[in-house]
Amino acid sequence: MNKTAKPCDSAPDGVEDLAKCPRCGATTQVDHGTCINCLLRAGLEAKGGASRETFESILVEANVTDTQWRLGHYEILEEIGRGGMGVIYRARQQHSRRIVAVKRILAHQVNSHETLVRFRREAEAVASLDHTNILPIYEVSESEQGLPYFSMKYAMGGSLRAALPTLRAKPREGVRLMAKVARAIAYAHGKGVLHRDLQPGNILLDENGEPMVSDFGLAKWLDQTSDLTRTLETLGTPGYIAPEQTECPADKLTCAADVYSLGAILFYLLTGRPPFVGPNVLHVIHQAAATAAPRLRSLAPSLDRDLETIVARCLESDPNARYQSAGTLADDLEHWLRHEPIRARRVGVFTRGRKWMRRNPTSTALAALLIALGAALGVMFWEREPPRPLSPLSIGIAVLPFENLSADPENASFADGVQDEILNDLTKIADLKVIGRTSVMQYKAGTKRNLRQIASELGVTHVVEGTVQRLTNRVRVSTQLIDARTNKHLWEEHYDRPLDNIFAIQSQIAEAIAAQLQAKLSPTAKAAIEERPTSDLAAYDLYLKAKELRYNARFNPARREKALFKAVQLLDEAIARDPAFLLAHCQLASANDQIYFSNYDHTEPRLALAQSSVDAAVRLQPDAGETHLAQANHFFWGYLNYPRAREELVKAQHELPNNAEVFRLLGQMNRWEGRWQEARQNLERAVELDPRNSSTIMDLAWVYMTLRRYQEADALAIRLQALEPRSPTLQADRAFIGLEARADMASLRAVLNTIESESSQSATELADLSFRLARYERDPTKAARALANMPHEGTIDMFYVPFPHTWYEGLLAKLRQDANAAHSAFTAARAEAEKLVHAQSQNAQPLAVLALIDAELGDKEKAIREGRTACDMLPPTKDALGGVWLMTSLARIYALTGEKDLALEQLEGLSKPASGPPNGPSYGELHLNPDWDPLRGDPRFEKLVEESKKPVTLESAQPLPAGIAVLPFENLSTDPDNAFFADGV
Repeated sequence: MNKTAKPCDSAPDGVEDLAKCPRCGATTQVDHGTCINCLLRAGLEAKGGASRETFESILVEANVTDTQWRLGHYEILEEIGRGGMGVIYRARQQHSRRIVAVKRILAHQVNSHETLVRFRREAEAVASLDHTNILPIYEVSESEQGLPYFSMKYAMGGSLRAALPTLRAKPREGVRLMAKVARAIAYAHGKGVLHRDLQPGNILLDENGEPMVSDFGLAKWLDQTSDLTRTLETLGTPGYIAPEQTECPADKLTCAADVYSLGAILFYLLTGRPPFVGPNVLHVIHQAAATAAPRLRSLAPSLDRDLETIVARCLESDPNARYQSAGTLADDLEHWLRHEPIRARRVGVFTRGRKWMRRNPTSTALAALLIALGAALGVMFWEREPPRPLSPLSIGIAVLPFENLSADPENASFADGVQDEILNDLTKIADLKVIGRTSVMQYKAGTKRNLRQIASELGVTHVVEGTVQRLTNRVRVSTQLIDARTNKHLWEEHYDRPLDNIFAIQSQIAEAIAAQLQAKLSPTAKAAIEERPTSDLAAYDLYLKAKELRYNARFNPARREKALFKAVQLLDEAIARDPAFLLAHCQLASANDQIYFSNYDHTEPRLALAQSSVDAAVRLQPDAGETHLAQANHFFWGYLNYPRAREELVKAQHELPNNAEVFRLLGQMNRWEGRWQEARQNLERAVELDPRNSSTIMDLAWVYMTLRRYQEADALAIRLQALEPRSPTLQADRAFIGLEARADMASLRAVLNTIESESSQSATELADLSFRLARYERDPTKAARALANMPHEGTIDMFYVPFPHTWYEGLLAKLRQDANAAHSAFTAARAEAEKLVHAQSQNAQPLAVLALIDAELGDKEKAIREGRTACDMLPPTKDALGGVWLMTSLARIYALTGEKDLALEQLEGLSKPASGPPNGPSYGELHLNPDWDPLRGDPRFEKLVEESKKPVTLESAQPLPAGIAVLPFENLSTDPDNAFFADGV
């Protein structure tokens, strides 16, 4: 083989020191005469045997490194990809030293018209697109030998295919990436470019893990016909291409083809495989054309139905049934990420049934029978009365606090933990009414107990007592079950075991109690009770301390914020020790949600921390009751997504049938939704299960307060005072009911005066209420005293609305009729409020505070605009409490800025809403608040004040008819394709 002095013009590569094959003229780096193709042909055609030594020596030399050579002004560093048309290298640009990717045509394709067209098409398509999530091309050029190539951004993060192992464990991250990809494809479609070859290998990730769409080699302009010959190579990647892509002419393809591919990629990321698999390409293509795509949850049961619906809509075989644009798909993915309702709806039984019945004609009669049965059930429930009270539970038990016999008082939380876990285990047994922790913890160990009286107060027949002694590596637990009616000891047991047996002891005690009470223990409940929460006892100690902190913080508002952040720290440490500790993940999610909702840190990063913990719980045990409860808390407190929260609560209730927290959360959610009848019923059950939990009783009292049923609210307030006779807050709460119902300022002032003289801490906790009353009294001296007790950073009111200290300074100055001081204070307050608005841009309440401040400053247009925007962000349909507060605030803004008619319209709308009960300001608020002074004397306002005295009946407060939830039926057919039939039934 003759060496050439310089690269010849026809050389396919920009490589120096090339050699030319004497048979075919191909240039090569192999220094052995005949090129590999000709050598192989000669070997196959030769009658005699070829020299093995010669053949192997050529193969060795053929394995040349791709480094140390150039293509144009790019130094080639390594090959990073190769396809049927071209090869891609990592390269360094000579002058800028920038690392790029360079794509060139393969040598044997250099004379192929099809290849050149595809290569040019890719360059032209990408050059016409400028989007953050589309891989940009830097330069299109030819080498000295006339070889086309182009350089583009180098994606350091690899492709989605390479990232699959990581993304499978993080479904939300996969959805986030695909939402951005869908946006990029929507942009390309808007520019008239159809990709036609979307697959995981073509979605690259940059150094920050952000996606970039690449490889537009099969791209087609939507208004042009394709000039590519139809081959398997030019069809796209089987498994990801739409069925019509293999059948109809290229110029008939629409954006729906790319939507199908996006759905197939998402399916791959969530399940680890494309929708269709088979032994060969033709089999896969035939499957996609002839059968419906498998359901997402058939391969990944832990994923939710909304996500399954989104993917199914993308993978519809009929292009017209898919999302009609990539942008609409992106919208739904983003809705899902924000836990908002998606637009796509599950395909109904009739739509899918037509296809199924054609394949299964003998099942049609059965379907008709089941439909008739469903109709009969519908009639039965249609004629039913409104929801009746929940039936009482017959067997009641209270697990009293266990006595800590350990010498180290630090072990008190361990003893409480043993009792709490036994209690939690028992709540998983449907036949038992188990009293919640808050109620039983009031009967501390170490004091003489009157068990009959305790049982009567808690509404149970049986109690459990016990002791715990923790030694170095051992634990001693004694426990006994007592019939409190007769004081008879029904069962007792003593355990002396290694410390790491503590979880087994707790499970055995729970099962023994269930057996003694003849309570049915289902296999699911038994398995849940016997589940070992963690293998790391140090992690368990951290978890118990965090729970104790959160529990105690409920009764100490002044220290609640600090306690929550400390609990998060402890739970983080516990999870660092045992990443599989489900209960710690659930507690951490709940703590972060509480921090977020309470406005201690109402930011997206905080919500993301809660989401991360929820995701971890779902990965670990998707069907655990604690996981469903954590998800319900997160959907409700984090996103106010009632449908998703309710869906998880139904599942949690199945696994934790007598957990007071489940019923309390249901009641709180009903209250936020304005479903007052259901709120009352669920909160009453929560109170039955946790009868001495003042927070739950207060929740129920607030239902009656909202409905202006003040007698019932007052009865609950009396009950609360009996539970905690020394609580200053509860004394003030009862007096506050009188203020709301009768405008009784004297009773509340007397209580507050006593509290302020006896406890500085309580005076601080009630400073906001005291300041409000002082404004109602028009008394600047009392207002100044309340302001002196207020924390320097301001307060968070009963609706979790943060007001800066300077806001109250402005109101005090206004009360003193000092306009200059008021303007100065409100200006300072505005600066503080504006910072919070920027920090919490998705939170409507800080914006409403800013609007109120602007109204006080006289900036009418800005105040009204901000107030209306806040109302739009959180309407009463999403939050029946917070949304009404925002609407009331807008009415205040109208009144403060002289828009009297608008203020009255707003108040009338609250007084007589289109649906649901009246939910506007109370009689005390309207009669006393100086903000309404501009409206006084107007007959319309005076009528509203009188109407606000009237109670609301529960019948008028219930906008929805009696409801029933029909849960998904289990498909017992051996054919998984029949799953939709079960859903249809």
